[in-house]
Amino acid sequence: MLKTVSDLIQEVKKNVRCIDAQTAMAERQLNHGLLIDVREPAEHLAKPAVGAINIPRGLLEMKMLELEKNPSQAIYLHCATSARAALGAEQLQRLGYENVAVITCAMDEIQRCCAN
Repeated sequence: MLKTVSDLIQEVKKNVRCIDAQTAMAERQLNHGLLIDVREPAEHLAKPAVGAINIPRGLLEMKMLELEKNPSQAIYLHCATSARAALGAEQLQRLGYENVAVITCAMDEIQRCCAN
């Protein structure tokens, strides 16, 4: 039986930590976590969040292994709807990253929190 993308995202979100932008930014101030934007480069350029590193979802696993070798490093993923970020978080956990979170609020809220 095929799953819809919506069903898959709901299933994945049960197994990843989902937080709002305010929580993510407060934690980042304490743990110096990485903020990763998994949207495509054009999306990132059109509406960036301050301090975010752009690694498109399709390249995330390969690029993260180059960027961060510490499995306990805090990593905060975001995208426009949290769907790509959730899928990315699941894959990073499978690679062995232990402290991955998905920012689940709207892009405007992420931008607002990052600017403060």
